[in-house]
Amino acid sequence: MPAATSPDTPAVAAALALAAQQGGVVSRRQVYRLGVTRWQLRGQVRARRWQLIGDQSVCLHNGVVSDVGHRWAAVFQGGPRACLDGAAALVAGGLQRYEVERIRVSVPRGARVRRTPLYDIRQTRRWSAEDLVRAGVPRTRPATAAVRAALWVATDRQATYVLTSTVQQGLATAEMLGREALRIRRDRRRALVHAVVADLLDGARTLDEAEVVRELARRGIPAPTRQVLRRGTGGRYYLDLCWPDHGVVVEIDGIHHGWVEQVVPDAVRQNDLVLAGDRVLRVPLLGLRLEPDVFYGQIERALAAGSRPAA
Repeated sequence: MPAATSPDTPAVAAALALAAQQGGVVSRRQVYRLGVTRWQLRGQVRARRWQLIGDQSVCLHNGVVSDVGHRWAAVFQGGPRACLDGAAALVAGGLQRYEVERIRVSVPRGARVRRTPLYDIRQTRRWSAEDLVRAGVPRTRPATAAVRAALWVATDRQATYVLTSTVQQGLATAEMLGREALRIRRDRRRALVHAVVADLLDGARTLDEAEVVRELARRGIPAPTRQVLRRGTGGRYYLDLCWPDHGVVVEIDGIHHGWVEQVVPDAVRQNDLVLAGDRVLRVPLLGLRLEPDVFYGQIERALAAGSRPAA
């Protein structure tokens, strides 16, 4: 357990109250403004009741610094115009099931950068005061942070995941991401971000089916019949790709197929097809972008399994 600090003066009591709102961490500027003197701060640190984080922050206990505390310390280290950015901003804003390896902090071009191995503090031309959320720890708003995170993460898989998770968890809409994506002028991952956002908007469905057909031909897989009309328990519907002679159906799923209101209709539709003797493969658009060989290989194996049995 961290050693408690006694609020033996009004200044220390005020510092403790502020730290309680910031994960146990205050900046040197804050603590001095509250009336704690430099010699008092040094005394607390030497007595191992407080601990320094970098050269700009103080943790007002001697235990493990919390994630929230590190976020505040990272911003304090960056200076008065610093903000959490990318994945760090998303997690601070509520993104779940995402691990941040190193907190990213953005400052505007020309700002003084106090380097530290603890945090990734960088100048960026993308910094804008209009993008900031100032309630709580300063950070970029979710849509901006998601697109920047997608540009900065190590792999295309991570980029796709962070964009998709932002929409699925309700931090931003696909339309918001689309507007942010249009702000990208130059980046090696610009095309990927635009493609994933298009999937999230579900606005390029027909185009993506055409891309799948072209890729099937390139791999030497027989051409499917597209938009086949079927009738089932839920009424009439069209199949995306179908090989009637083989009894194979491929359904291409946009992001909306993962939403709650679509789960039951999709299940009814798939069960109807299975009961009619078809082998149904579900192929998510995001899966085609991340693991194309896996999904095209599954289609090829299904077709190689043989023709539909005679009725």
